[in-house]
This record gives sequence, C-alpha cells and structure tokens, in this order.
Amino acid sequence: MKLTVVMPVYNEVQTLQEVVRRVLAAPIQAEIELILVDDGSTDGTLALYDRVVQEHAGRSITVLRHDQNQGKGAALRTGFARATGEIVLVQDADLEYDPADYPRLLAPILAGKADVVYGSRFVGSEAHRVLLFWHMLGNRFLTTLSNALTNLNLTDMETCYKVFRAEVVRSLSIRSNRF
Repeated sequence: MKLTVVMPVYNEVQTLQEVVRRVLAAPIQAEIELILVDDGSTDGTLALYDRVVQEHAGRSITVLRHDQNQGKGAALRTGFARATGEIVLVQDADLEYDPADYPRLLAPILAGKADVVYGSRFVGSEAHRVLLFWHMLGNRFLTTLSNALTNLNLTDMETCYKVFRAEVVRSLSIRSNRF
C-alpha cells in the first residue's frame, strides 16, 4: 500500500523539519509519499526544503510552492492533484497532530469499513492537547451547525486529520481557497 501525506505548509520554520521526520517515521507498513505544499511562506520556511529533501534522500518527498498565500483549501487542491497513493492523508505542519496516530486513522479504511476517516480532538480517553476555551466553544458551535447542514455526526469539523481512499479525493471539487 502507498500512503500519500499532503502537508499544507505556511510559515512553519520552527516545526517543519520535526514534523517531516515524524511523518516519515510513522509506525505503518506502507510506502509514504510526502507532498509538501508551501503556501507562500515568508518566515524562512522556504530555505528548509532543500535541507529536508537531502536529509531524507531516497524517500518520496515532493515540494510544491504557491508564490503567495492562497489558503489551506488551495494548498490541498495542489497537493491532491499530485497524490499517487491509494490512500491520502492530510497532515498539518505545526505538530498539533502526531503521525504516531496514523495506524488508528488508517485502520477503518484498510479494514474496508470506511472510505473517509476524520480525526477528532474531542473523543477518546488518551491524553490530548488542551484547547483554549473560546476556541473549543467556537469549534463545537461550528461542528453542530455543520452536522445540521450535512446530516453527519462529526465531533470536530475543524480537525486536521482527514484520510481518504484516493478515488474519493479524485472525486472532490474543492472550491474554497481558505480553510
């Protein structure tokens, strides 16, 4: 199996190298194709890409670049268009989410029980990052509104982790440039 990890990157000079290391060390039995989409970074992130590719020579790392910031939706469109894996996973570059979670995210798809899996910061008994109260409250409101409009039952619509069978990604038409 080949997993494509699409990583939108915007001003992540402090975390990029570590998140790439963690993605490539994820505890999964799969070839990992990593697509980094720089969305107009201005903080020195651009200077890191050559180093990241050299540090992980022999690994499948593609760096794509937007000349100016267009937004996460635009970065995902760009990355999805280049994905070649059977499964596509979205990973943010800010280290909020740990690639050690990949086995749990991939399991429902690999078992044939799901075509799409969303992560959640609000379920499970394991330790998790503490969120600011107003951010959490806003997220819950937006998730409830989203669920009402889509008739779904998500717990965290703003989650980074989204995992898709490749054919689902190819059928998507992302129109929004922003989140």
